[in-house]
Amino acid sequence: MNNIFAKSLLTLAVGGLMIAGSAAAQTSTNTSGAGPGVVDPGHPRVNQVNRREGRQQQRIGNGVKSGKLNAQQASNLEKREARVQNREQKDMAAHNGHLTKREQRGINRQQNRISKSIYKDKHQ
Repeated sequence: MNNIFAKSLLTLAVGGLMIAGSAAAQTSTNTSGAGPGVVDPGHPRVNQVNRREGRQQQRIGNGVKSGKLNAQQASNLEKREARVQNREQKDMAAHNGHLTKREQRGINRQQNRISKSIYKDKHQ
């Protein structure tokens, strides 16, 4: 009985984190135009970063569903993903909704580290 309750609680917690993460990503890509803090959804660097965030969110979700990631691991990975999203939003706000190549490289570096952690956590 406790095992079923724990799995249900884990699923709800990870689902909530994934919804919160995807909602933040959606709000950052649904506007267009120029101006401080406004995102240009057609900008290739922004699109590349957002696609990668989405794929990594999916990998985390799949790990939880398959049981390869526990609640603590998923929570840690989600927090790290949220920090990357916050960095992206701050960087874009400084450049009228665009990312510079340097900013994109920094975000990709963070995403590479998270990707390795996802793999490592799923294959322990």
